[in-house]
Amino acid sequence: MTRPALLRGLPLLEDLPPVAGRRVLVRVDFNVPLHRDAAGNRTVADDFRIRAALPTLRWLLDQGAEVTACSHLGDPDPKNGSDPAYSMDPVRDRLTALCPGVTLLDNLRFWPGEKADDPAFVDALVDGYDAYVNEAFGVAHRPHGSVVGPPRRLPSAAGRRLAREVEVVGGLLEAPKRPFVAVVGGAKVADKLGVLQALAGKVDVLAVGGAMAFTFLVAQGHEPGASLVDLDRVDDCRKLLHSGTRILLPTDVVALEPGGTFGPEGGDGAAKVVGTDLEGGWMGLDVGPDTAEAFAEAVTGARTVLWNGPLGVAEDDRFAAGTRRVAQAVADCSGFTVVGGGDSASVLDHLGLADQVNFLSTGGGASLKLVECGDLPGLAALRGAVNAPAHVPA
Repeated sequence: MTRPALLRGLPLLEDLPPVAGRRVLVRVDFNVPLHRDAAGNRTVADDFRIRAALPTLRWLLDQGAEVTACSHLGDPDPKNGSDPAYSMDPVRDRLTALCPGVTLLDNLRFWPGEKADDPAFVDALVDGYDAYVNEAFGVAHRPHGSVVGPPRRLPSAAGRRLAREVEVVGGLLEAPKRPFVAVVGGAKVADKLGVLQALAGKVDVLAVGGAMAFTFLVAQGHEPGASLVDLDRVDDCRKLLHSGTRILLPTDVVALEPGGTFGPEGGDGAAKVVGTDLEGGWMGLDVGPDTAEAFAEAVTGARTVLWNGPLGVAEDDRFAAGTRRVAQAVADCSGFTVVGGGDSASVLDHLGLADQVNFLSTGGGASLKLVECGDLPGLAALRGAVNAPAHVPA
């Protein structure tokens, strides 16, 4: 079977030495949202990432391996030691219910050596294990100790989900069915400028929403009012607009009046649909209905769709309509649809549409970084493992 280019040289589970009776360390991404009840008890609010790792964990167990998983949860300060607010206990409970027989270590970020890729930390982490599996696509773009360290010391492999994530993104980069439409939202243009530049050379239509769209609008000469703008990136946005790629920007926005507030619990102040030139003090917080329909129309006619990032402050119902409209269009699209994780996945789940897209990524940031750079530190580390395929026929 031919492996896609991004999978060539990447060791898969079948490339591991026999694991029967062996101890296998699996890096998972169980950084899942938690629910805290009135008594302070924490439970897993969304187990999507845990369920995504089950095929790999169960395969290893079926092969007779002794399986230990490790993950981070949140971003605790290691100076605080084993902060109980970030303990893996609720995640461990859910994992045990779904996949008995797998041990879960405590939060990797309790140790400063994790983020620093400290050799002593990695040595301690892999001590006593015979093999390593990376099933944490969501952190494969981070050169942390548990991601890049073990393949330097142990026979290693990509888990089923990680390999599938790479395969799907590789398909987008190599041979997408056209027209290929990408919808990218989010707050800060600086965070996604690199991926927008990479996508501009690959897609037929690039739709830009979210707060970062206002930097593009300023590059066109529009007045942003109090909307979020990155003045240092205006020239970069202007160059992108002249790249030859068809770029869709908002033609109307939903704006909040001066002094108004917004957030998950709602807020104060009037919101109204305005054009792309905002009065002083007014803040654009969602794409308007005409823009949402234009984005949805582009998605509807696509044969390949990539969506990452909300188009407004979707957690505030007053500024969620644009994101919801595009989410529905992605779900209804007859083409191949790929949705990045994070907020986009949460919207789909909230609307009951998560099972109506072809692929829901476990790592929005990692998938965009893979589009931007063509590789990730975690993947490069796996290719350097002692058991990695030296040559895979094209």
